[in-house]
Amino acid sequence: MDAALAEHQQRVSECRACPRLVAWREEVAVVRRAAYRDEEYWGRPVPAFGDPAARVLLVGLAPAAHGANRTGRMFTGDRSGDFLYAALHRTGFANQPHADRPGDGLELTDCWITAVVRCAPPQNKPTTTERDACLPWTARELELLPNVRVVVCLGQFGWDGALRLLAERGVPIPRPRPRFGHGAEVDLGDVRLLGTFHPSQQNTFTGRLTPPMLDAVLARAAELAAG
Repeated sequence: MDAALAEHQQRVSECRACPRLVAWREEVAVVRRAAYRDEEYWGRPVPAFGDPAARVLLVGLAPAAHGANRTGRMFTGDRSGDFLYAALHRTGFANQPHADRPGDGLELTDCWITAVVRCAPPQNKPTTTERDACLPWTARELELLPNVRVVVCLGQFGWDGALRLLAERGVPIPRPRPRFGHGAEVDLGDVRLLGTFHPSQQNTFTGRLTPPMLDAVLARAAELAAG
C-alpha cells in the first residue's frame, strides 16, 4: 500500500465525528459478546481493505458490532463476511475462502472493500447525517484508487451511498435516479455500478441471496473490469 493510502486509512481509524457512533462502538468493545469476552475489540472506525490497484470497489453498509468492530477489518468476523469472502474466493478476488482476523493470510486481488459508514451503528442502522459525515472518507479513498472501473453495491444503503458519492465527484447520474435491485447495472461512463442484495443473515438464511446469485454479480464485475 502506498504512503498516501496508508495515511488515509490511519486517519479514518482516528475519526470521532459522530457522537452516537463513537459511544456505541466503544460500549460494544467494553461490554463484548460472551463468545468473544476474552478478545480485545477494535472499537474504532474500520479502515477499508484490499488491493490498491483494484479495478473493482465493493461498498457495504457499515461494520458489524461484533464483526469488523471487533476485528478491525472490513467484513471480517461475522456471517456476512463468511458469505462474502467465500464468494470472492470462488470468483478469483480472494486467495482463500475465509476471513477470521487481520494477519490470517487473506489477500484480495483487483478488489477493494469499503463501507458507506465506518463505525458500527446501533441496530445496524446509521442515520443519513452519519452517512453524509462519513462519505468524504470514501471520496478521498476513491481518489487514491485510480484504477476503479466497477462499483459493486452491497444492499440499498450501499447503492444510495455510492450514487451520492459519485455525484459529488462530478459523475453524471441519470434521471430518474437508478433504482437498486439485485443484478441492477448502470453505465455511468468511466465507472459501472452493480447492485446485489447485502450478504446479511436476513438475506442468506432466507434464500433471498444465494451463493450463485452473488457469484454472478461478482463474475460480472470481473468481466466489466477486464473489458
